[in-house]
Amino acid sequence: MIFLGIESSCDETGVALIEAHASGVPQLRSQALYSQIDMHRAYGGVVPELASRDHIRRVLPLAREVLADAGVSLDGIDVIAYTQGPGLAGALLVGAGVAVSLGAALERPVWGVHHLEGHLLSPFLSADPPVFPFVALLVSGGHTQLMRVDDVGCYALLGETIDDAAGEAFDKSAKLLGLGYPGGPALAELALAGNPVRFDLPRPLLHSGDLNFSFAGLKTAVMTTLRKLGEQPGAQDRADLAASTQAAIVDVLARKSLAALKSTGLARLVVAGGVGANAALRARLGAESIKSGFTLHYPELALCTDNGAMIALAAAMRWQRNGPQTDSNHHFNVRPRWPLATA
Repeated sequence: MIFLGIESSCDETGVALIEAHASGVPQLRSQALYSQIDMHRAYGGVVPELASRDHIRRVLPLAREVLADAGVSLDGIDVIAYTQGPGLAGALLVGAGVAVSLGAALERPVWGVHHLEGHLLSPFLSADPPVFPFVALLVSGGHTQLMRVDDVGCYALLGETIDDAAGEAFDKSAKLLGLGYPGGPALAELALAGNPVRFDLPRPLLHSGDLNFSFAGLKTAVMTTLRKLGEQPGAQDRADLAASTQAAIVDVLARKSLAALKSTGLARLVVAGGVGANAALRARLGAESIKSGFTLHYPELALCTDNGAMIALAAAMRWQRNGPQTDSNHHFNVRPRWPLATA
């Protein structure tokens, strides 16, 4: 079975082909990705209308590229999967429209996939795939969640952010520090030259007794610290504040993840989403895994960002678990807000 996956939830256009059999881990045949970072950089963040228009320009050329690279014809596609949500409504509609149109033309089933399920399952394409069950830390620009994952489609929410996500904390703090877009990688790079213990920044909800997150207060603390440093903080001040900010975020993510493992009795942690590529987070969790004896899994770095491979993979793994599904209506249906536990 060949699955074509289309991702268009925000500011990356991704298309990929996954080949799957009745059993075994599906294999990536080909993928292509276009990032809109350069376009949005001038505005300091994602502009939804521009994102939608750019998806329209990119998705079909990327699909042709992927098919040619894999040596697969349109007739060779068995299932078309697209990101149904969550995400920007206009951007989601582009992927949905292309997927449904192709499905109608080729008389193939079209499946809507949850964006976060794609992230959650993406480590199965790595050289060291996990096995069920596990705890998943889903951490990206718009989402920070801890999930118990017992199988494909069997997800229980353990905790989530009640305000800003970790990625938003990175981006907003970077903006306060005068760094460019995207802020997360820029702050992480500046932090390399800084002292992570110079500024005593808050770790919100660290002792709340639950597995929820909150990062809005951290952003406020960064702003307050900058004001205390004066109108023109020195280069080392900025680097130290960047390092201290990153350390606070990583500390919360790591300690909440450890608490989730303890509360579930599981000994396997999957980390997925864009912030999962952060080197400081990986180093901290790696050290904790050695100390505490749990196994740790990530997607390949190229699959941490939004991509079509994870969407096709999620559809393929759903097929392996549930068998054939059909959608003969070929209708548009996107869900900008969609809890993963209900997927």
